[in-house]
Amino acid sequence: MASSRDSASVASTTFRDILGRVAGGEVVAPEQVKVALDAIRSGGVDEIPAIAFLTGLYMHGRILADPVELEVELRNRAPAGETSDAQPGNTVPATPAMTPEFREILDWTLAGHALDADMAQVAFDQIMDGQIGAGGLAAFLTALHMRGETVTELEAAVRAMRARMLAVPGMPENAIDVCGTGGDGLGTLNVSTAVAFVLAALGVPVVKHGNRALSSRSGATDVLLELGVPLPVDHGHIGGMVAEHKLAFLSATNHHPAMQHVGAVRRALGFRTIFNLLGPLCNPAGVTRQMVGVFSPDWLDPMVRTLQATGSARVWAVCGDCGEGRFIDELTLAGPNHATVLEDGQVGSLIVEAGKAGLEPRPISAIAGGSPVHNARALHDLAHGARGAYRDTVLLNAAVALHVADRKHNIIRGGAIDYTALRENIRLAAGVLVENGRVAAVLDAVRSFRTDMSNRVTG
Repeated sequence: MASSRDSASVASTTFRDILGRVAGGEVVAPEQVKVALDAIRSGGVDEIPAIAFLTGLYMHGRILADPVELEVELRNRAPAGETSDAQPGNTVPATPAMTPEFREILDWTLAGHALDADMAQVAFDQIMDGQIGAGGLAAFLTALHMRGETVTELEAAVRAMRARMLAVPGMPENAIDVCGTGGDGLGTLNVSTAVAFVLAALGVPVVKHGNRALSSRSGATDVLLELGVPLPVDHGHIGGMVAEHKLAFLSATNHHPAMQHVGAVRRALGFRTIFNLLGPLCNPAGVTRQMVGVFSPDWLDPMVRTLQATGSARVWAVCGDCGEGRFIDELTLAGPNHATVLEDGQVGSLIVEAGKAGLEPRPISAIAGGSPVHNARALHDLAHGARGAYRDTVLLNAAVALHVADRKHNIIRGGAIDYTALRENIRLAAGVLVENGRVAAVLDAVRSFRTDMSNRVTG
């Protein structure tokens, strides 16, 4: 006989599946909607996913009531800010009620309208200052996700986040960041983190910005903590790591304290939000060379133009086509790769094909990831000579990143990819990854850097 815990787990999984499809814009059968609503009424669903689901129904025109107020009614709770949710396992703290200005902005967003620059700035300034309750924030982020975020909204969010970040001055002018948005839902091994070690082994200074997993199982910060790699906060320690090893990792939670106001809601939602886009746009070290992985080709041009407007010199935003309508925020072996690039002040588009670079095509399942322990072990083995699809994916991304860093061979000729040059960059990356152990040496060195320094991650 199944236990009540087993039944609750099945119910939770069922609700999450229905929520994911509603938030993704799918039409869900009436009987499935009833199942989800019954779960909410019975108290089997926490506040944030419940509000997200009701917001989805509202955006689809299947309910008329306000999602935040309806959730309170269904769950028989006081409005947000008066009490916290006492459901076991709920990690969303009590938060203040939304301001009158945000209430108007939320209503406008729920009606499917885009925000103008002033409305967007008010919204994200108040979110970053912790003035918005968890319920209102969940409804707002879900509505943006379903309607589709605009460039105006993204730029306002970037301004709000940068204004509150703890910047890291004094980094090398030629430093690079390799960072993905996440949010592709594919749960792969950590590619850009591995690329950072390869670049450092080749002498390229890397100041990589990353975060814990929020809409995936294992983020960059999770893997680095598992490997014992320090994530320093002090500017001196960060500068020392870069000077000694050409590499430092900046945890978003250390440098963006304002994100404490959104982290719990993001985790509870479990799907991609506008905040996935912000990480690569808000590197605390102010790097001007970036290779940004993006979860959808629709966001390649906006990401590049936003970085161009904020001072970046060379940017590649990349998105891999995995087939069947799936995209990944890395260059992939599974299909053609779309890239929007900023070079010499000009923005253009390219296609990168792994097969033409001499790498064997492989399905995205070949680099499926798992827990932080699983992904950390894979990265460790990669650094010590393991071969396969993970290695080849890292080599492809590292080869392009060498170009973005303006090191080694220029891979653009006549407005297209020069595959001879790209192959040469792949060969260089393979040399430090497999043949001479330099990547493993970098990994070991940064793990032992300042052993007296605590490996601090806040948030």
